[in-house]
Amino acid sequence: MKQQQGPAAPGSSVRIDTLDGLREHLQWAIELEHATLPPYLCALYSLDPERNPEAVEVVGSVFVEEMLHLTLAANLLNAVGGRPRLDMPGMLPPHPRPLPHGDRSLELSLVPFGAEALEMFLRIERPAPPGAPAEGADYETIGQFYDAVEQGLRHLCDRFGEREVFSGDPARQVNAGHFRHTAGRLIAVTDLASALAALEEIVEQGEGTARGEVWDGDQDVFHPDRDEVGHYYRFQELKAGRRYRRGDTPASGPTGEAISVDLEGVRPMRRNPRLADHAVGSAIRTAQEEFNHTYCAVLHLLEQAFNGSPKLLAVATGTMYALKAQAQALMQTPDEGGATAGPTFEYVAPGLRRWSAGDAQRIVVLRDGPYVVYGGVPLRRKTKIVSAENNALTWKTGEPLKTEDTYALCRCGHSGSKPFCDGTHAVIGFDGTETAGVRPYEELQHVHDGVGISAQRVGELCIHAAFCIGRTRPIAEMLADTGDGDVRSDVMGRIDHCPSGSYSYALQRGGETLEPDLPQAVSILEEEDGLASALWVTGGVPVLRADGQALETRNRMTLCRCGHSANKPLCDGTHREIDFREETPG
Repeated sequence: MKQQQGPAAPGSSVRIDTLDGLREHLQWAIELEHATLPPYLCALYSLDPERNPEAVEVVGSVFVEEMLHLTLAANLLNAVGGRPRLDMPGMLPPHPRPLPHGDRSLELSLVPFGAEALEMFLRIERPAPPGAPAEGADYETIGQFYDAVEQGLRHLCDRFGEREVFSGDPARQVNAGHFRHTAGRLIAVTDLASALAALEEIVEQGEGTARGEVWDGDQDVFHPDRDEVGHYYRFQELKAGRRYRRGDTPASGPTGEAISVDLEGVRPMRRNPRLADHAVGSAIRTAQEEFNHTYCAVLHLLEQAFNGSPKLLAVATGTMYALKAQAQALMQTPDEGGATAGPTFEYVAPGLRRWSAGDAQRIVVLRDGPYVVYGGVPLRRKTKIVSAENNALTWKTGEPLKTEDTYALCRCGHSGSKPFCDGTHAVIGFDGTETAGVRPYEELQHVHDGVGISAQRVGELCIHAAFCIGRTRPIAEMLADTGDGDVRSDVMGRIDHCPSGSYSYALQRGGETLEPDLPQAVSILEEEDGLASALWVTGGVPVLRADGQALETRNRMTLCRCGHSANKPLCDGTHREIDFREETPG
């Protein structure tokens, strides 16, 4: 365990002596932890996993734990009443760049795995020398920066009391249920003890325990029979070509089994690539722009997760799978001088992303991912009521489901926490390619006239909920008898219950379409015999495709949630063919 530090020694200065100063430094911690991610990702994606499986494990494990550290830093900032920020230009300055607020002599570059990358990583993760002072700015090591944060926390708790310091909303904490793929601890921060435990987790995973051991106190996530070493020492293992074993020390270096690194199995990515290296519209630049859009989507989702929607962390980490495919495709594309292309990690302003700007109510389709619902749109269940003969009669509305202001709904059909997304889409490689057209309803409709009613239908929108069939005959046949007011009323009622809006009606051809008064909401539909059906979007909530283009905003539409529609993101009734159920697939 890291030794507890007492109050600052007499005569020494406490660098963090206000709550605003503490919040500022914890925002710096978020920026610091994030700054390591692009270099680690470039090195990781440059490795051929078949030729360098051990190096992939090491760099991959460090990256995941840096994500954990980023989350812990956000928990710390939320606990003291701050607001974590990630979706901003300052998170992605041009490379090479310094470590934020740290030693300016350390430059972070985007380079492939190799000697240069290893030396950079060793410099990032270097343990603080014994007795090194706490440094809140221009810090020599990350450990010294976190020592300053710890001193500030202790000082402010002594001065104001823990209740005053830890004034944040506990509901904003990301907990272990939201994070996986690491042996590290994700700690919800609510008081000084949990704050110190979070700081200890960050420092020990980077430097090792007790500032004099190589071990970080966890089990190796890839090899549970082994103890795990700190980040610095993992990179030492790759440099030396050997693993640490019990009895080894920082002075002895690793003396255990050999680790092989095949430098021929590394994609020669261009050093510090930038968009400006290539002409607008060129294949490489277009692919780099697509990567930047995806990476900024990750930043946006992380910021949402850390500001009141913690369940979105799984969506953010799932989106990183798309990053991997995009980065590896770039690194397989020849560039100048025998190098390959690479990701540039340049910021895309929210306005250019369209879908991630503002808090207005809307639903966004993530590429090969879930639906992200913004603006606190109510979520509820609706169950179809049928007759003894199994004829559709009406919908019964259930109790509202508890949600965060921004939440994600499963689109792949395989989430273990339906109707919400849990990131499974990324694990299974869900193909969510959108094929639904964007032509307006009016251009697609077929019109069938009756007496006092003109029925309009777009067959492509039908989800086969069967309200249009009638007890004895379909609407198309009933129209001939709509001179009878009861028949006409029955037709109107059936059309009003059509969830997709495939059917609509006016009182006369070309007249104003009459729509039921539906609230702005998303309803989880369940049909007869427990069949899980579509997501019913009502009240004109806008739906935006992954490319930012809006589908026609309508009073009602139905979105696929089984993952098998041929008209994604719209439902086409395939859930019936596959007998889709809400229980977790076996």
